[in-house]
This record gives sequence, C-alpha cells and structure tokens, in this order.
Amino acid sequence: MDSLKMRPEEIESESFRIIDGEAGSHGWYESEWQVVRRVVHTSADFEYVQSMVISDCAVEKAIAAIKNGSGIVTDTTMALSGISKPRLATFGCRISCHVADPDVAELAGRDGITRSITAMRKATADPCNRIFVIGNAPTALFELLRLTAEGVIRPALIIGLPVGFVGAEESKNALATVDHGIPFITNIGRKGGSNVAAAVVNALAIMAATGK
Repeated sequence: MDSLKMRPEEIESESFRIIDGEAGSHGWYESEWQVVRRVVHTSADFEYVQSMVISDCAVEKAIAAIKNGSGIVTDTTMALSGISKPRLATFGCRISCHVADPDVAELAGRDGITRSITAMRKATADPCNRIFVIGNAPTALFELLRLTAEGVIRPALIIGLPVGFVGAEESKNALATVDHGIPFITNIGRKGGSNVAAAVVNALAIMAATGK
C-alpha cells in the first residue's frame, strides 16, 4: 500500500490494524483498548499496552461525564492544543488550561508554589470542571489528590499521565493505589506526556460521539 496516496483516515485505519497485530493478546476490554490503542498510536510505544492502568468502569464513567457536558481541565497548553474540540463541543464540554493565566503566575509567586498547583486550585473552584487531564506536572496531580482527599472536589475522572524523572512515577502510583474512589486512567513508570494525555481524551470523545 502506497502511503503517499492514502487519505488521513486510511492511514489511521492502517495504523490501528498494525497496532492490533503487533500488540497481540492483551486482555483489555474493548472500550479500554480503544484508549490504550490510541495512546500507542500517538506515541508509537507498545510499552503502554502493559503499563496503562484503568480503574474499573473508568471509561464508561468518563463517557457519561462527557455526554453530561463536564468541563475538562488540562495542566498544559500542549495538552489543550492536542485535544480535538469539535466532538466535545457537541456535548457542551468546555476545555480550559489556567497555567498561563496572569493571576495564576502572580499567586504562585506570592505563595512560593508552582503555577501547576495554583492552576489546579483555580480550576477546581469551578464546579463545572469534572475531568482533569495531567500530562506534564506531577505537582498538579498531587494537588488534585490532596483536594480530593480533603473533600474539596469530587472529579468525574482524573487522567494522570505526567512524564519525567522527579515525582512523575510517584504521583501516578499515588493515583493508582490510594483509595480515593475516583475513576482514573494512568500508567506505571516515568513515561507519559501531554500528547499521550490528550490522546486519552480524544479516544473517550470518539466513543462518546460514536457509541463505539
């Protein structure tokens, strides 16, 4: 097949066929595989087939939250840019990122904390924000878990995929092991990133829009 002559949708379909073949038997439920497969498609990294962790019924609950028009918050403008907006717009989902807001920078400097922490505090003050997407900052994920533990927020879903060598793995371990009762999608290890986190949202949006 000549890839130079393929339409974008044909390239994506062929990519998924290759991923399905190379992944082999994996044990994911079909709805969960839609998420994991899109992560692999985005990263070209088959390690995610084994390292992803999805809590019970998280995909179904996430789709329901999207259909209910839940606000979606990202920790980076890169993740915000990577999320496909049209499908989410049909459900009334507002997508936001506050890390670059002037007031966030001012408050973070005043309080001596990261902008990521301050941005999460600002985002959680809006009860419409129910889905939180972390692809870069472990401090943002730790703050979400703290606010959840203290009863300040009750997210519909936390997508926790921060990347890096300091705090990333630890924050994801906390998300996956602490008994907080919040639906989550994460992975084990240092890998992650804004592109991967956005891919998860896109997979969920597609399933919400198409029913498959």
